[in-house]
Amino acid sequence: MTLLESISVIRSKSRLAYYASGNLTIYYNAEQLKKRDFCGSDFFVVLDTEKRPRKSWVVWGEQGKYPDVIVEILSDSTANIDRNNKKILYQNTFRTPNYFGFDPNTLELQGFRLIDGQYQAISPNEQGYLWSEQLGLYLGIFDRKLRYFTADGQLVPTPQEAELQQRQAKEQALLEKERERQAKEKLAAKLRELGIDPDTI
Repeated sequence: MTLLESISVIRSKSRLAYYASGNLTIYYNAEQLKKRDFCGSDFFVVLDTEKRPRKSWVVWGEQGKYPDVIVEILSDSTANIDRNNKKILYQNTFRTPNYFGFDPNTLELQGFRLIDGQYQAISPNEQGYLWSEQLGLYLGIFDRKLRYFTADGQLVPTPQEAELQQRQAKEQALLEKERERQAKEKLAAKLRELGIDPDTI
């Protein structure tokens, strides 16, 4: 998932403790086997926690921590549940500060911020991006995918994109260095034609 890939770049730079996962079951009631109190979220982030592999997120085994940000990818079969049942669960039980829903077919993006115990819709900026104060980032659509954007509107790269950018920057630096070398050689040759030793200048 692009969101999961991108956040690894963001958080590795900021060095904040976090856990992010996609399609992982969240257990939030110790009696869940009887009550079936668990759910699966498409993507979630828990801040200020240990970053390590997990097979599931067990709230009572994680110091009572619930996700700080949840994103659901809407589909024909899940949209109604995501917009209603899960939204109520995240608002009333999880108390998750930021909840987003994204439909990859229609490109509809909605976001909610928990204010006084109730979800209030997040207003988009001029680009249509929605701000997450939990992440300090915007969520928006780029190339028909849900992506992160910085506070000044720059696309946050995935690790693959970041690696490509670094490689391109290195290649550009090498090209510039080669151009400088060739320019110096050309100047030295011209000086020699004029009878001037470039090494003495």
